[in-house]
Amino acid sequence: MEAGMLCCPRQRQVLFLFMFGGVSLAGSGFGQYSVTEETERGSFVVNLAKDLGLGDQELVSRGARVVSDNKQHLLLDPHSGDLLTNEKLDREKLCGLTEPCLLYFQILMDNPFQIYRAELRVRDINDHSPMFRDKETVLKILENTAEGTAFRLERAEDSDGGLNGIQSYIINPNPFFHIKISDSDEGMIYPELVLDKALDREKQHELSLTLTALDGGSPPRSGTTTIRIVILDINDNAPQFSQTMYETQAPENSPVGSLIAKVSAGDIDSGVNADLSYSFFDASEDIRETFQINPFSGEIVLIVLLDYELVKSYKINIQAMDGGGLAATCTVLVEVLDINDNPPELIMSSLSNHVAENSPETVLAVFRIKDRDSGENGKMHCYIQDNLPFLLKPSVENFYILMTEGGLDRESQAQYNITITVT
Repeated sequence: MEAGMLCCPRQRQVLFLFMFGGVSLAGSGFGQYSVTEETERGSFVVNLAKDLGLGDQELVSRGARVVSDNKQHLLLDPHSGDLLTNEKLDREKLCGLTEPCLLYFQILMDNPFQIYRAELRVRDINDHSPMFRDKETVLKILENTAEGTAFRLERAEDSDGGLNGIQSYIINPNPFFHIKISDSDEGMIYPELVLDKALDREKQHELSLTLTALDGGSPPRSGTTTIRIVILDINDNAPQFSQTMYETQAPENSPVGSLIAKVSAGDIDSGVNADLSYSFFDASEDIRETFQINPFSGEIVLIVLLDYELVKSYKINIQAMDGGGLAATCTVLVEVLDINDNPPELIMSSLSNHVAENSPETVLAVFRIKDRDSGENGKMHCYIQDNLPFLLKPSVENFYILMTEGGLDRESQAQYNITITVT
Protein backbone atom coordinates (compact mmCIF):
# COMPACT_ATOMS: atom_id res chain seq x y z
CA MET A 1 0.00 0.00 0.00
CA GLU A 2 1.41 3.38 -0.94
CA ALA A 3 0.04 6.88 -0.52
CA GLY A 4 1.32 10.34 -1.43
CA MET A 5 0.04 13.96 -1.44
CA LEU A 6 1.24 17.22 -2.98
CA CYS A 7 -0.28 20.69 -2.45
CA CYS A 8 0.42 23.32 -5.07
CA PRO A 9 -1.29 26.67 -5.79
CA ARG A 10 -4.05 26.50 -8.41
CA GLN A 11 -3.32 22.82 -8.99
CA ARG A 12 -5.59 19.91 -8.37
CA GLN A 13 -4.22 17.68 -5.60
CA VAL A 14 -4.72 13.93 -6.09
CA LEU A 15 -4.05 11.31 -3.43
CA PHE A 16 -3.33 7.77 -4.68
CA LEU A 17 -3.96 4.72 -2.53
CA PHE A 18 -2.93 1.35 -4.07
CA MET A 19 -4.43 -1.84 -2.72
CA PHE A 20 -3.41 -5.27 -3.96
CA GLY A 21 -6.22 -7.79 -3.82
CA GLY A 22 -5.89 -10.50 -6.27
CA VAL A 23 -6.11 -9.42 -12.31
CA SER A 24 -3.90 -2.14 -22.58
CA LEU A 25 -3.38 2.71 -25.07
CA ALA A 26 -2.16 1.01 -28.10
CA GLY A 27 1.40 -0.32 -28.20
CA SER A 28 3.62 0.79 -30.97
CA GLY A 29 5.90 -1.65 -32.74
CA PHE A 30 7.88 -4.60 -31.44
CA GLY A 31 11.68 -4.41 -31.30
CA GLN A 32 13.98 -7.41 -31.46
CA TYR A 33 17.53 -6.93 -30.24
CA SER A 34 20.34 -9.25 -29.21
CA VAL A 35 23.50 -9.32 -27.13
CA THR A 36 26.09 -12.00 -26.42
CA GLU A 37 26.13 -13.35 -22.86
CA GLU A 38 28.98 -12.40 -20.50
CA THR A 39 29.62 -9.04 -22.21
CA GLU A 40 30.61 -6.33 -19.74
CA ARG A 41 28.17 -3.94 -18.07
CA GLY A 42 27.55 -0.92 -20.27
CA SER A 43 27.87 -2.87 -23.53
CA PHE A 44 26.05 -1.31 -26.51
CA VAL A 45 22.83 -3.00 -27.65
CA VAL A 46 21.18 -0.51 -30.04
CA ASN A 47 20.70 3.20 -30.56
CA LEU A 48 17.01 3.52 -29.78
CA ALA A 49 16.66 7.04 -31.11
CA LYS A 50 17.77 5.92 -34.57
CA ASP A 51 15.90 2.62 -34.37
CA LEU A 52 12.64 4.37 -33.48
CA GLY A 53 13.19 7.21 -35.92
CA LEU A 54 13.21 9.91 -33.24
CA GLY A 55 14.84 13.31 -33.43
CA ASP A 56 17.77 14.61 -31.37
CA GLN A 57 16.95 14.82 -27.65
CA GLU A 58 13.41 13.53 -28.24
CA LEU A 59 14.03 10.69 -25.80
CA VAL A 60 14.91 13.30 -23.16
CA SER A 61 11.96 15.60 -23.86
CA ARG A 62 9.51 12.68 -23.81
CA GLY A 63 10.86 11.19 -20.59
CA ALA A 64 11.77 7.83 -22.16
CA ARG A 65 12.43 5.02 -19.71
CA VAL A 66 12.90 1.25 -19.82
CA VAL A 67 10.65 -0.95 -17.66
CA SER A 68 10.56 -4.71 -17.15
CA ASP A 69 8.82 -7.11 -14.80
CA ASN A 70 11.86 -8.31 -12.96
CA LYS A 71 15.46 -7.14 -12.59
CA GLN A 72 16.45 -4.17 -14.73
CA HIS A 73 18.88 -5.78 -17.17
CA LEU A 74 19.07 -2.76 -19.51
CA LEU A 75 19.97 0.90 -19.11
CA LEU A 76 18.87 3.74 -21.43
CA ASP A 77 21.03 6.82 -21.96
CA PRO A 78 18.37 9.28 -23.21
CA HIS A 79 20.95 11.88 -24.26
CA SER A 80 22.85 9.58 -26.64
CA GLY A 81 19.86 7.33 -27.35
CA ASP A 82 21.97 4.24 -26.63
CA LEU A 83 20.47 1.17 -24.97
CA LEU A 84 23.14 -0.50 -22.83
CA THR A 85 23.45 -3.59 -20.66
CA ASN A 86 23.04 -2.82 -16.96
CA GLU A 87 25.01 -5.91 -15.87
CA LYS A 88 26.96 -8.86 -17.20
CA LEU A 89 24.29 -11.29 -18.48
CA ASP A 90 24.59 -15.05 -17.87
CA ARG A 91 22.29 -16.88 -20.29
CA GLU A 92 22.28 -20.08 -18.24
CA LYS A 93 21.22 -18.28 -15.05
CA LEU A 94 18.55 -16.29 -16.88
CA CYS A 95 17.00 -19.03 -19.01
CA GLY A 96 18.51 -22.40 -18.08
CA LEU A 97 18.12 -24.80 -21.01
CA THR A 98 15.40 -22.71 -22.71
CA GLU A 99 16.44 -21.62 -26.19
CA PRO A 100 16.17 -18.95 -27.45
CA CYS A 101 16.79 -16.95 -24.25
CA LEU A 102 14.48 -13.91 -24.49
CA LEU A 103 14.11 -11.04 -22.01
CA TYR A 104 11.03 -8.88 -22.58
CA PHE A 105 10.89 -5.18 -21.74
CA GLN A 106 9.01 -2.01 -22.62
CA ILE A 107 10.06 1.54 -23.44
CA LEU A 108 7.62 4.18 -22.20
CA MET A 109 7.46 7.73 -23.57
CA ASP A 110 5.21 10.72 -22.80
CA ASN A 111 3.78 13.61 -24.84
CA PRO A 112 2.10 11.69 -26.37
CA PHE A 113 2.15 8.61 -24.18
CA GLN A 114 3.48 5.59 -26.05
CA ILE A 115 4.49 2.03 -25.16
CA TYR A 116 7.16 0.39 -27.31
CA ARG A 117 7.44 -3.36 -26.71
CA ALA A 118 10.73 -5.16 -27.28
CA GLU A 119 12.70 -8.31 -26.56
CA LEU A 120 16.41 -8.91 -25.97
CA ARG A 121 17.85 -12.22 -27.09
CA VAL A 122 20.84 -13.30 -25.02
CA ARG A 123 23.09 -15.31 -27.36
CA ASP A 124 24.92 -18.26 -25.90
CA ILE A 125 28.69 -18.67 -25.82
CA ASN A 126 30.34 -22.02 -25.21
CA ASP A 127 31.40 -21.39 -21.60
CA HIS A 128 30.39 -24.76 -20.10
CA SER A 129 31.70 -28.28 -20.65
CA PRO A 130 29.52 -31.40 -20.69
CA MET A 131 29.43 -33.17 -17.31
CA PHE A 132 28.37 -36.66 -16.33
CA ARG A 133 26.69 -37.03 -12.95
CA ASP A 134 28.79 -40.05 -12.01
CA LYS A 135 32.49 -40.58 -12.65
CA GLU A 136 31.82 -44.30 -13.13
CA THR A 137 28.83 -46.36 -14.21
CA VAL A 138 28.68 -50.09 -13.62
CA LEU A 139 26.86 -52.04 -16.34
CA LYS A 140 26.16 -55.72 -15.72
CA ILE A 141 25.71 -57.77 -18.91
CA LEU A 142 24.97 -61.48 -19.27
CA GLU A 143 27.61 -63.47 -21.10
CA ASN A 144 24.99 -64.92 -23.48
CA THR A 145 23.66 -61.48 -24.53
CA ALA A 146 23.00 -61.42 -28.27
CA GLU A 147 25.16 -59.34 -30.58
CA GLY A 148 23.38 -56.11 -31.55
CA THR A 149 21.79 -55.66 -28.10
CA ALA A 150 21.74 -51.99 -27.07
CA PHE A 151 22.09 -50.64 -23.53
CA ARG A 152 20.93 -47.12 -22.82
CA LEU A 153 23.47 -45.04 -20.88
CA GLU A 154 22.87 -41.97 -18.76
CA ARG A 155 23.48 -38.82 -20.76
CA ALA A 156 25.74 -35.95 -19.76
CA GLU A 157 24.40 -32.48 -18.99
CA ASP A 158 25.56 -29.19 -20.49
CA SER A 159 24.35 -25.80 -19.27
CA ASP A 160 24.91 -24.34 -22.73
CA GLY A 161 22.13 -24.56 -25.29
CA GLY A 162 21.69 -24.90 -29.04
CA LEU A 163 24.82 -25.85 -30.98
CA ASN A 164 26.90 -25.29 -27.86
CA GLY A 165 24.98 -28.10 -26.15
CA ILE A 166 25.90 -31.79 -26.39
CA GLN A 167 26.08 -32.97 -30.01
CA SER A 168 27.70 -36.43 -29.88
CA TYR A 169 29.12 -39.26 -27.76
CA ILE A 170 32.12 -41.50 -28.45
CA ILE A 171 33.92 -44.37 -26.67
CA ASN A 172 37.52 -45.52 -26.90
CA PRO A 173 38.19 -48.15 -29.60
CA ASN A 174 37.51 -51.72 -28.44
CA PRO A 175 36.49 -55.05 -30.03
CA PHE A 176 33.19 -55.47 -28.16
CA PHE A 177 31.07 -52.30 -28.28
CA HIS A 178 30.26 -49.16 -30.27
CA ILE A 179 28.13 -46.11 -29.41
CA LYS A 180 24.79 -45.41 -31.09
CA ILE A 181 23.26 -41.94 -30.74
CA SER A 182 19.47 -41.83 -30.31
CA ASP A 183 16.94 -39.03 -29.95
CA SER A 184 14.63 -38.85 -26.93
CA ASP A 185 11.04 -37.58 -27.06
CA GLU A 186 12.31 -34.53 -25.12
CA GLY A 187 14.44 -33.36 -28.05
CA MET A 188 17.78 -34.42 -26.54
CA ILE A 189 20.24 -37.09 -27.65
CA TYR A 190 21.38 -39.96 -25.45
CA PRO A 191 24.01 -42.68 -25.94
CA GLU A 192 23.38 -46.40 -26.31
CA LEU A 193 26.12 -48.99 -25.96
CA VAL A 194 25.72 -51.64 -28.68
CA LEU A 195 27.28 -55.11 -28.38
CA ASP A 196 29.31 -56.04 -31.49
CA LYS A 197 30.96 -59.28 -30.32
CA ALA A 198 29.78 -62.01 -27.96
CA LEU A 199 31.16 -61.88 -24.42
CA ASP A 200 32.80 -64.81 -22.60
CA ARG A 201 32.97 -64.53 -18.82
CA GLU A 202 35.49 -67.36 -18.59
CA LYS A 203 37.94 -65.34 -20.71
CA GLN A 204 37.21 -61.90 -19.25
CA HIS A 205 35.22 -61.02 -16.14
CA GLU A 206 34.93 -57.30 -16.82
CA LEU A 207 36.22 -54.48 -19.01
CA SER A 208 36.42 -50.69 -18.75
CA LEU A 209 35.46 -48.14 -21.41
CA THR A 210 35.69 -44.35 -21.50
CA LEU A 211 32.55 -42.55 -22.69
CA THR A 212 33.10 -38.98 -23.93
CA ALA A 213 30.42 -36.34 -24.50
CA LEU A 214 31.22 -33.59 -27.00
CA ASP A 215 29.45 -30.28 -27.51
CA GLY A 216 29.19 -28.30 -30.76
CA GLY A 217 31.59 -25.49 -29.88
CA SER A 218 34.64 -24.62 -31.93
CA PRO A 219 36.78 -26.12 -30.57
CA PRO A 220 34.38 -28.51 -28.83
CA ARG A 221 34.36 -28.97 -25.06
CA SER A 222 34.13 -32.48 -23.64
CA GLY A 223 33.40 -34.47 -20.50
CA THR A 224 34.12 -38.12 -19.72
CA THR A 225 32.89 -40.97 -17.54
CA THR A 226 34.04 -44.56 -17.10
CA ILE A 227 31.73 -47.41 -18.09
CA ARG A 228 32.74 -50.52 -16.11
CA ILE A 229 31.18 -53.61 -17.65
CA VAL A 230 30.76 -56.64 -15.41
CA ILE A 231 30.10 -59.87 -17.34
CA LEU A 232 27.55 -62.07 -15.55
CA ASP A 233 26.67 -65.70 -15.55
CA ILE A 234 23.19 -66.34 -16.91
CA ASN A 235 20.19 -64.90 -15.07
CA ASP A 236 17.26 -66.16 -17.11
CA ASN A 237 14.67 -63.43 -16.61
CA ALA A 238 14.79 -59.67 -16.30
CA PRO A 239 12.32 -57.78 -14.07
CA GLN A 240 9.07 -56.54 -15.59
CA PHE A 241 7.01 -53.56 -14.43
CA SER A 242 3.26 -53.96 -14.11
CA GLN A 243 2.99 -50.96 -16.47
CA THR A 244 5.55 -49.05 -18.48
CA MET A 245 3.90 -45.66 -17.88
CA TYR A 246 2.44 -44.29 -14.66
CA GLU A 247 0.53 -41.00 -14.65
CA THR A 248 -0.35 -39.08 -11.51
CA GLN A 249 -1.21 -35.57 -10.30
CA ALA A 250 0.00 -33.61 -7.28
CA PRO A 251 -1.29 -30.21 -6.07
CA GLU A 252 1.53 -27.70 -5.68
CA ASN A 253 0.69 -27.34 -1.97
CA SER A 254 1.28 -31.05 -1.28
CA PRO A 255 3.22 -31.35 2.00
CA VAL A 256 6.73 -32.77 2.15
CA GLY A 257 6.51 -36.54 2.62
CA SER A 258 3.41 -36.93 0.43
CA LEU A 259 3.20 -40.18 -1.53
CA ILE A 260 3.27 -39.24 -5.21
CA ALA A 261 3.22 -42.68 -6.84
CA LYS A 262 4.15 -46.31 -6.28
CA VAL A 263 5.73 -48.45 -8.99
CA SER A 264 5.82 -52.23 -8.94
CA ALA A 265 7.83 -54.80 -10.85
CA GLY A 266 8.10 -58.58 -10.68
CA ASP A 267 10.71 -61.19 -11.59
CA ILE A 268 9.89 -64.87 -12.19
CA ASP A 269 13.38 -65.97 -11.21
CA SER A 270 13.98 -67.21 -7.67
CA GLY A 271 16.40 -66.45 -4.88
CA VAL A 272 18.75 -63.51 -5.26
CA ASN A 273 17.84 -63.16 -8.94
CA ALA A 274 14.29 -62.24 -7.90
CA ASP A 275 15.30 -59.64 -5.29
CA LEU A 276 14.43 -56.25 -6.78
CA SER A 277 15.66 -52.77 -5.91
CA TYR A 278 14.20 -49.53 -7.30
CA SER A 279 16.13 -46.39 -8.19
CA PHE A 280 15.93 -43.28 -10.35
CA PHE A 281 17.40 -43.73 -13.82
CA ASP A 282 18.87 -40.94 -15.94
CA ALA A 283 17.19 -38.42 -13.63
CA SER A 284 18.12 -34.74 -13.56
CA GLU A 285 19.38 -33.01 -10.44
CA ASP A 286 16.03 -31.24 -10.17
CA ILE A 287 14.16 -34.57 -9.96
CA ARG A 288 16.62 -35.99 -7.42
CA GLU A 289 16.23 -32.87 -5.26
CA THR A 290 12.41 -32.99 -5.47
CA PHE A 291 11.55 -36.68 -5.09
CA GLN A 292 12.84 -39.75 -3.25
CA ILE A 293 12.18 -43.39 -4.07
CA ASN A 294 12.13 -46.23 -1.56
CA PRO A 295 14.48 -48.86 -3.04
CA PHE A 296 12.42 -51.73 -1.56
CA SER A 297 8.77 -50.66 -1.95
CA GLY A 298 8.98 -48.48 -5.08
CA GLU A 299 7.15 -45.63 -3.32
CA ILE A 300 7.99 -42.15 -4.61
CA VAL A 301 7.59 -39.38 -2.05
CA LEU A 302 8.01 -35.61 -2.10
CA ILE A 303 11.05 -34.18 -0.30
CA VAL A 304 10.59 -30.47 -1.14
CA LEU A 305 7.54 -28.33 -1.88
CA LEU A 306 6.30 -28.14 -5.46
CA ASP A 307 5.81 -24.85 -7.30
CA TYR A 308 3.56 -24.91 -10.38
CA GLU A 309 4.88 -21.52 -11.48
CA LEU A 310 8.42 -22.97 -11.73
CA VAL A 311 7.80 -26.56 -12.95
CA LYS A 312 4.45 -27.75 -14.31
CA SER A 313 5.29 -31.43 -14.77
CA TYR A 314 7.99 -34.03 -14.12
CA LYS A 315 9.00 -37.05 -16.15
CA ILE A 316 10.73 -39.56 -13.86
CA ASN A 317 12.49 -42.67 -15.19
CA ILE A 318 12.54 -45.56 -12.69
CA GLN A 319 14.77 -48.64 -12.85
CA ALA A 320 14.11 -51.99 -11.19
CA MET A 321 17.20 -54.22 -10.92
CA ASP A 322 17.30 -57.81 -9.73
CA GLY A 323 20.08 -59.43 -7.72
CA GLY A 324 21.66 -60.79 -10.86
CA GLY A 325 22.07 -57.33 -12.41
CA LEU A 326 19.23 -57.42 -14.95
CA ALA A 327 17.06 -54.31 -15.08
CA ALA A 328 13.85 -52.86 -16.51
CA THR A 329 12.65 -49.29 -16.66
CA CYS A 330 9.34 -47.45 -16.51
CA THR A 331 8.30 -43.81 -16.56
CA VAL A 332 6.25 -41.82 -14.05
CA LEU A 333 4.60 -38.61 -15.31
CA VAL A 334 3.74 -36.19 -12.50
CA GLU A 335 1.42 -33.30 -13.37
CA VAL A 336 1.64 -30.42 -10.87
CA LEU A 337 -1.77 -28.85 -10.23
CA ASP A 338 -1.95 -25.08 -9.81
CA ILE A 339 -3.55 -23.55 -6.74
CA ASN A 340 -4.29 -19.87 -6.21
CA ASP A 341 -1.21 -19.19 -4.09
CA ASN A 342 0.05 -15.97 -5.68
CA PRO A 343 -1.57 -12.55 -5.21
CA PRO A 344 -1.67 -10.26 -8.23
CA GLU A 345 1.00 -7.59 -8.48
CA LEU A 346 0.84 -3.96 -9.57
CA ILE A 347 4.05 -2.56 -11.06
CA MET A 348 4.09 1.23 -11.31
CA SER A 349 5.92 2.67 -14.33
CA SER A 350 5.11 6.38 -13.91
CA LEU A 351 3.12 8.45 -11.42
CA SER A 352 2.08 12.09 -11.03
CA ASN A 353 -0.14 13.03 -8.10
CA HIS A 354 -0.99 16.57 -9.14
CA VAL A 355 -2.70 18.16 -12.12
CA ALA A 356 -3.52 21.73 -13.09
CA GLU A 357 -7.23 22.53 -12.91
CA ASN A 358 -9.18 22.79 -16.17
CA SER A 359 -6.58 20.63 -17.94
CA PRO A 360 -7.94 18.31 -20.63
CA GLU A 361 -7.59 14.55 -20.29
CA THR A 362 -4.26 14.06 -18.49
CA VAL A 363 -2.28 10.87 -17.82
CA LEU A 364 -1.65 10.53 -14.08
CA ALA A 365 -0.24 7.00 -13.75
CA VAL A 366 0.92 4.13 -15.95
CA PHE A 367 1.20 0.67 -14.41
CA ARG A 368 1.18 -2.98 -15.24
CA ILE A 369 -0.54 -5.89 -13.46
CA LYS A 370 0.48 -9.55 -13.42
CA ASP A 371 -0.30 -12.79 -11.62
CA ARG A 372 2.04 -15.81 -11.54
CA ASP A 373 -0.87 -18.26 -11.28
CA SER A 374 -2.45 -19.77 -14.40
CA GLY A 375 -5.91 -20.44 -15.80
CA GLU A 376 -8.78 -19.02 -13.77
CA ASN A 377 -6.34 -18.31 -10.91
CA GLY A 378 -4.33 -16.03 -13.19
CA LYS A 379 -7.21 -13.99 -14.61
CA MET A 380 -7.24 -10.46 -13.18
CA HIS A 381 -9.73 -7.63 -12.80
CA CYS A 382 -8.54 -4.06 -12.23
CA TYR A 383 -10.80 -1.16 -11.22
CA ILE A 384 -11.16 2.12 -9.29
CA GLN A 385 -14.07 3.53 -7.27
CA ASP A 386 -17.20 4.67 -9.04
CA ASN A 387 -18.35 8.29 -9.19
CA LEU A 388 -14.87 9.80 -9.62
CA PRO A 389 -13.86 12.08 -12.51
CA PHE A 390 -11.09 9.64 -13.51
CA LEU A 391 -10.75 6.87 -16.10
CA LEU A 392 -8.83 3.59 -15.94
CA LYS A 393 -7.97 2.53 -19.50
CA PRO A 394 -6.50 -0.90 -20.38
CA SER A 395 -3.51 -0.91 -22.75
CA VAL A 396 -1.24 -3.62 -24.21
CA GLU A 397 0.61 -6.28 -22.21
CA ASN A 398 -1.65 -5.81 -19.14
CA PHE A 399 -0.70 -2.11 -18.90
CA TYR A 400 -3.28 0.33 -17.53
CA ILE A 401 -3.45 4.12 -17.71
CA LEU A 402 -5.08 6.25 -15.03
CA MET A 403 -6.16 9.63 -16.40
CA THR A 404 -8.55 12.48 -15.76
CA GLU A 405 -11.92 12.31 -17.46
CA GLY A 406 -11.72 16.01 -18.29
CA GLY A 407 -10.98 19.37 -16.67
CA LEU A 408 -11.17 19.52 -12.86
CA ASP A 409 -12.31 22.45 -10.70
CA ARG A 410 -10.11 23.13 -7.67
CA GLU A 411 -12.76 25.34 -6.04
CA SER A 412 -15.24 22.44 -6.08
CA GLN A 413 -12.78 19.84 -4.74
CA ALA A 414 -9.08 20.24 -4.04
CA GLN A 415 -8.03 16.61 -3.69
CA TYR A 416 -9.17 13.05 -4.39
CA ASN A 417 -8.41 9.66 -2.88
CA ILE A 418 -8.17 7.05 -5.63
CA THR A 419 -7.98 3.34 -4.81
CA ILE A 420 -6.75 0.99 -7.55
CA THR A 421 -7.75 -2.59 -6.78
CA VAL A 422 -6.53 -5.72 -8.58
CA THR A 423 -8.24 -9.04 -7.84
